[in-house]
Amino acid sequence: MRGGAQAHLLRAADGHFYIVKFQNNPQHLRVLANELLATRLAERIDLPVPVTEIVHVDKWLIQNTPELRIESEGNSFPCHAGLQFGARYVCDPADCQVFDYLPETMLSSVKNREAFAGMLALDKWLGNANGRQAVFWKRARERKYNVSFIDQGYCFNAGEWTFPDSAMRGVYARNCVYDFVRGWESFDPWLSRIENFSPEVIRDTAGQIPPEWVENDWPALKQLTEAIVERRSLVRGLITAFRNSSRQPFPAWERAAQTSLVQ
Repeated sequence: MRGGAQAHLLRAADGHFYIVKFQNNPQHLRVLANELLATRLAERIDLPVPVTEIVHVDKWLIQNTPELRIESEGNSFPCHAGLQFGARYVCDPADCQVFDYLPETMLSSVKNREAFAGMLALDKWLGNANGRQAVFWKRARERKYNVSFIDQGYCFNAGEWTFPDSAMRGVYARNCVYDFVRGWESFDPWLSRIENFSPEVIRDTAGQIPPEWVENDWPALKQLTEAIVERRSLVRGLITAFRNSSRQPFPAWERAAQTSLVQ
């Protein structure tokens, strides 16, 4: 698959296809932990993200599959065996179309486009240091596309587990996906769910991460988890910084605010 983590598309024992990121991916071992934690938190607030699983890839499969290799700095080496991160393919490849790009004229007809606002709130909460990645898909008999949000590996600043917040981080590349935003109500119910997210659920979700993905560094994981809990109250301010940025991402919100002032 494309992308810096050099993930592979595998069919698992449950019959589903998964985008699998391996422990020895070129980005960082912690990317697997980030993917599992961030995607499952997104799922808990009802954002459209892939189903995630901890996928066991055995040594025999790697030894007998020449394609299961990682390329780095001109070198090639086998993927690691053991527990890997798997994001289920958004739909059955035999029955759907999937694109990572749609023309702007088609984005307005994406069925669940309002979820872009919720995903922005989540990315600001979890400190996504990358641009927001999304795929658009529909089954053969459908006319409109759905959006699913993929690739949470750079939440928590990838392997750093820090939060260098910036107005332009964690946002989608094109403003048109935010043109429906008219105020704080456009970010609900997701923003309210973040602000009221149970600390115990956050800790329990972090506890699902396999120890080898964090190199048994439990103090670092605990510190990360507590930071996530504390950051629930920061999301509105981080969205405001993006709103006030040179991107001017929310034109409908600004028009609504000006109309209110005139009245």
